Amino acid sequence: MKKSNLPFVTNLKIDKEALPKHIAIIMDGNRRWAVKKGLKPGEGHKAGAQNLENIVNYCRDIGIKNITVYALSTENWRKRSAEEVKGIFNLLIQVVKTKRLEYKKSGIKFFVLGNFQAFPFKVKNAIKKILDTVLDNERIKFNVALNYGGRDEIVNAIQNIIKDGVKASQVNEELVSKYLYTTGQPDPDLIIRPGGEFRLSNFLLWQMSYAELYFTNILWPDFTPKELEKAIYWYQQRDRRLGK
Repeated sequence: MKKSNLPFVTNLKIDKEALPKHIAIIMDGNRRWAVKKGLKPGEGHKAGAQNLENIVNYCRDIGIKNITVYALSTENWRKRSAEEVKGIFNLLIQVVKTKRLEYKKSGIKFFVLGNFQAFPFKVKNAIKKILDTVLDNERIKFNVALNYGGRDEIVNAIQNIIKDGVKASQVNEELVSKYLYTTGQPDPDLIIRPGGEFRLSNFLLWQMSYAELYFTNILWPDFTPKELEKAIYWYQQRDRRLGK
């Protein structure tokens, strides 16, 4: 392993030349974290949002070029209580409003994966403003999956391929990838799920074909950069044959 002057936070021998190009995270455990501390679910979501900022900044600083997080699935926002969803929306508005200029200065380009047009006007408007922000020096692409489902994404891609009049003989994996929300970005090398669950929950089903899957019992608000380094080190020990 090569020595590094990057801001790693553990003594693990991480190879800075073999970092994942794209890390995807299923942020799980905010509500359970809050329950354990005797707090309301909203406090768990706030703690999760703060931790997300730490993780994104850390990834940017060590040279990860793409990070995707699963924030709100199509099932989540339709099935959870109106009070909890309202709290999530208010938190989202607050984050995108307060972080827009900070992201611009620090090189974080914000993207949304999913149909956020279904959200209330105030939420859509706040998201649109941060999406329209132009960066002079992009250092990392930060994708947030909102009202997202992997199957919905694939269906949406197929529908748009048909609308564009593409012949069946022209459809291949490369073409389909261009119609996904992540077009122009590499597929995730490493998918991480904190929270103790061992399922993918309809997340990046097409893109994860050859990703390494890392599961941990640690709840998302406690998944610090130190824990992320453990996942990266684990990833670097894998024999990535990629179907060979």
